[in-house]
Amino acid sequence: MRILFMGTPEFAVPSLKALAAEHELVGVVTQPDRRAGRGQRLVQSPVKVVALELGLPIFQPERISDPQVMEDLEGLGAELFVVVAFGQKIPDRLLAAPKYGCINVHSSLLPKYRGAAPINTAIKNGDTVTGVTTMYLGSGWDDGDIILQAEEPIYPRDTAGALHDRLMVKGAGLLLETVRQIAQGTAPRIPQDHSQASYAFKLKKEDAKVEFHRTAWELDRLIRAMNPWPVAWAEIKGETVRIWEAWPGSGAGSPGEILSFSEEGLLVACGAGSLYLQKLQRPGGKILSGLDFANGLRLRVGEILSR
Repeated sequence: MRILFMGTPEFAVPSLKALAAEHELVGVVTQPDRRAGRGQRLVQSPVKVVALELGLPIFQPERISDPQVMEDLEGLGAELFVVVAFGQKIPDRLLAAPKYGCINVHSSLLPKYRGAAPINTAIKNGDTVTGVTTMYLGSGWDDGDIILQAEEPIYPRDTAGALHDRLMVKGAGLLLETVRQIAQGTAPRIPQDHSQASYAFKLKKEDAKVEFHRTAWELDRLIRAMNPWPVAWAEIKGETVRIWEAWPGSGAGSPGEILSFSEEGLLVACGAGSLYLQKLQRPGGKILSGLDFANGLRLRVGEILSR
């Protein structure tokens, strides 16, 4: 099948590679190169890097809704558009262009967690199962008809990064099966129950703030949900300190009170329970163990680390 692929981040790469191995890709649409890092050098998207390796035509529009861009993409003669974490809303004109429509891979079991951060939200909320969905794109956000779904367990110590990596592989496999069924004319088309929809909005820095008046179990999930981005943080001695890893411990005290520090980590009391802070990072510094962090700041048992 002749396919136009649209995607940008690492999540989309396995899907691109899987399609390229079995179908004719007439082009790849990805976000423009962006400046990043201290040197502000131009960085190519992960999808662009792979598209260059595969020798595929690449399009990087600032706005896919630009009339000339849409005309150029329509002229490629694709029978199917595939969108995987592209980063721009697809205009209705393009949705109607290909023979078989426009399909998407989404990293949740829709209609649960429509939106930009379904993986993080599933972990933060304490879900034990999530998955991937293929669907036909519609005019709204993630509200199109479902084609196929596949479940994936969420393990007790999963970070968003670990779950992301499993889901991107599972999504690629589900996408291949979806395209096969579309080509054969056997693909289902299941309307979503919009009354059951929930949303996982784009993450903001404030969403990752660690507040020790919350329970240890809530904070454990939050810290794992924000790893590797945007990374959980707390204000400690006037610094914004990143918290990469933590583990619920035993012991009680006032929220934010330091109960102990050892090789297990820096143990801090929470609103209920306590939390071992195991990997922390001061601004501009290296990631340190909880013990090294405590020694570096000369923290004391009984001191209030942060509220």
